[in-house]
Amino acid sequence: MATTDVIKRRTSNPSALHDLGVLILRLSVGATMVQGGVLKAVDFRSTVQFMEDGGWESPTFAAYLVTATEIAGGAALLLGLLTPLAACGILAAMIDAWAVNVSGAAVWSDPFNVPFLVAFAAAALLFVGAGGYSVDARVFGRPRWPGAVTIPLLLVAVAAAVTTWVLLNGVNPLHLSTPTP
Repeated sequence: MATTDVIKRRTSNPSALHDLGVLILRLSVGATMVQGGVLKAVDFRSTVQFMEDGGWESPTFAAYLVTATEIAGGAALLLGLLTPLAACGILAAMIDAWAVNVSGAAVWSDPFNVPFLVAFAAAALLFVGAGGYSVDARVFGRPRWPGAVTIPLLLVAVAAAVTTWVLLNGVNPLHLSTPTP
């Protein structure tokens, strides 16, 4: 069989194209998170200082939490391993990162920033799964997880983000106008 026949067969298969698209999404989100987490880990003192300057209670704990979530969640997405759990953690972290970005100004001044986009990408992965090119598919036989898993995890992600924000930051991040210091 010629190489072109294999390519033609694979690209004419909608499932293979779907799996390829999910792989690209998963790798881009996973790599973004691992890179962000490693940067935080390498300069951890600055990460803690950023959290402290932002008014976070227990800034060291908050910095460990976000760093671990980004590295572990990103690595899991790169592998397609327990994708719903990884996407849940990343979604929660990115909701809070988005809140940090909009908390210093009017909410509409920069509403569609990188954490916002990564949060939506993680939510998409929560529902579409890891795809066929993943550990989830190869080991667990689950390129997609059922709604009974994904819907509660979406709720857990939002609840975790809100709880983390309220307990560790304590202020409403959404303002209609730029807050005064």
